[in-house]
Amino acid sequence: MGTSPQALVKEEPNKPRKTGTIKTAKLAQRAVMMVIGASMMAVALEIFLVPNQMVDGGITGISIMLSHIFHIPLGILLTLLNLPFLIVGYKQIGKTFALSTLFAVVVMSIGTQMLHPVQPITVEPLLAAVFGGVILGVGVGLVVRYGGSLDGTEIVAILIAKKLPFSVGEVVMFFNLFILTGAGFVFGWNNAMFSLIAYYIAFKMIDVTLEGLDQSKSVWIISDKYRDIGEALTERLGRGVTYLEGEGGFSGDNKKVIFVVITRLEEAKMKAIVEDWDSDAFVAVGNIHDVKGGRFKKKSIH
Repeated sequence: MGTSPQALVKEEPNKPRKTGTIKTAKLAQRAVMMVIGASMMAVALEIFLVPNQMVDGGITGISIMLSHIFHIPLGILLTLLNLPFLIVGYKQIGKTFALSTLFAVVVMSIGTQMLHPVQPITVEPLLAAVFGGVILGVGVGLVVRYGGSLDGTEIVAILIAKKLPFSVGEVVMFFNLFILTGAGFVFGWNNAMFSLIAYYIAFKMIDVTLEGLDQSKSVWIISDKYRDIGEALTERLGRGVTYLEGEGGFSGDNKKVIFVVITRLEEAKMKAIVEDWDSDAFVAVGNIHDVKGGRFKKKSIH
């Protein structure tokens, strides 16, 4: 017996429930990943950096130094010092970002309190800087990737960058230069230099966490053998290519431009393929932070 149109109409109100379920699942995933990221930050601080008298940048670095000088628990300082910046972020940047950041900071603060009695894994400064930097960078990267932050200076940097001719990264670097210099006076210059190593490693690991090891790259190729190169890229890399119309700025000649999106791991092979067909081809490679839609699905190769 067929379904009546009335029955179909009655089933439509159930659709929003499915959407709500998806939103709830995404929110739960976001919260879990931010808890993992903030917990990793706490591990990096209490198990590696703080016991070896090293600091991170931003409010975290200031909190570590004040905790050492005044013997105030690090977790309390992390929350209190970040709070004013979170209020500013709530008003100027947005409620979702501010609340996500508050959640991550609280989790990190609780984590540092719980891990404070735990003995450090190593007292070798270089090992502490390297492994502390790696864990810290991955933790911060996870929190940022899912919409939050773990340091209030980033909020200030965003606001300052809107009014001054400096990027957010430059403003953060300026703040951290003073913080790491202060660490030299508080903990000694050797520890300050180890802190700089940890900071640099963490900075790189944040990029890896945000962009992934399989980062996408856009490639533009100009060659008279565009058809051969395009077919070779499709056959040997499994990537679809797009042929664009171009015109030489000096010569005025019409040119075909190959556009293809590959991963970082495929870059060397792509260049070898182009070199095989045309060693004089013009090749430009750029980073892409996100790829959606189209046909960026890898085909089988041989």
